[in-house]
Order: sequence, then C-alpha cells, then structure tokens
Amino acid sequence: MSKSVFQKIIDREIPATIVFEDDLVLAFRDANAKAPVHVLIVPKKTIARLSEAGPDDEKLLGHLLLKAAVVAAQLGLGKSGYRLVINNGRDGGESIPHLHCHILGGRAMAWPPG
Repeated sequence: MSKSVFQKIIDREIPATIVFEDDLVLAFRDANAKAPVHVLIVPKKTIARLSEAGPDDEKLLGHLLLKAAVVAAQLGLGKSGYRLVINNGRDGGESIPHLHCHILGGRAMAWPPG
C-alpha cells in the first residue's frame, strides 16, 4: 500500500509547516486553509479513519484530542475559541485515508458547518 500524503509529511518526504510534534502526533498548517488558522493534527500511526480505530487506539485518540487543545492554545485560540473537525468517509468529507483532526479558528464559525 502506498503512503498517504500525511505519512509522507510525517516521514519528512514532503515539506510542511510543522507547529507541534511529539512521539505520537504531528501538527502542521493546512496547505488549503479554510480559516485564518487551519492546522491538521495527525497520529503518526496510520489509522485510515475514525470508524476503523479499535480498542487498542483508545489512548492514542485521547492523546490526539488533548494535544489538539494544546496546539489550539499555542496558536492563540484558547480564549476566542476554535472548531475541531474529524471527517469520516466520503460523505463526511474525508479526502485522505489517514485519520486527522482539523483545528480551525481565527474567525467566528458558522452553523451548520456545511
């Protein structure tokens, strides 16, 4: 199976503006930003989508969400607020089969989202 673009970023085969990294996750600016602040945070372990995560991924998924909050705060979004989005499947807007969370902020978010 070929690597996803996210795995290539994790492996430093494709450049990205990295804003956070630890042993389990990597956060970088989205090249196709939909908000003034648009960062993706991805687990380094390849999980195609949330619906394919298993019981062994519970700790990693919690870590992903907690680090998303840390990254949002580091980006100055802690007081004004931000949106976290995880797309799952074609109808959910998934375009890359590697679980990731969008951190969106820097402006008021509309509802419903789309």
